[in-house]
Amino acid sequence: MSMTVNEVVSRFGDRRLHDDHDHDQEGMKILGFWIFLVSDCLLFASLFATFLVLRTHIAGGPSGKELFEMPGVTAETFALLTSSFTSGLAVMEMRRGNVKRLIGWLIVTALLGLVFVGLEIDEFVKMVSEGATIQHSAFLSAFFTLVGTHGCHVTLGLFWMTAIMFQLARYGINAVTQRKVFIACLYWHFLDVVWVFLFTVVYLMGVM
Repeated sequence: MSMTVNEVVSRFGDRRLHDDHDHDQEGMKILGFWIFLVSDCLLFASLFATFLVLRTHIAGGPSGKELFEMPGVTAETFALLTSSFTSGLAVMEMRRGNVKRLIGWLIVTALLGLVFVGLEIDEFVKMVSEGATIQHSAFLSAFFTLVGTHGCHVTLGLFWMTAIMFQLARYGINAVTQRKVFIACLYWHFLDVVWVFLFTVVYLMGVM
């Protein structure tokens, strides 16, 4: 059955409006992520500022020089920075349309992130077992809050990445999963940059 000109125009117009609506939704989601990232920058900036003010307030307790074990912290740094590289490889495979390799590199990234979190938890447990608890001094309160907040963000990123991997396995690479992978990897790079500052300000300055 043939369609009239008006029906063709109407259907084309409806489809175009639907596409424009989807595009606007995707744009709003990306904008929302950037707003979230800016708010996170402000959060970490305030935590860094607080730590710098309180880092000498040890209340007669252990200082960073006495507490920090740099080999373990260096291993944490290596794991997280390497995971940033592998997340970049995941994005490359996504652009090539290779979903299996994309998921593979995301798995490697998540495993490295898991190593980082595990080492950080081990560091915290050792400190607490030595009596360096969050309520012991202003320095330790600022330290645990700053480093712990970053660790919580990494853990959130791991759950997020795992959910995306399941979606990729089910739906493959499409406009929605591409956006999610890109945003998740951008978030991961952001956490790596924060860690570089954290490693420098908290640990390196702490042992000097």
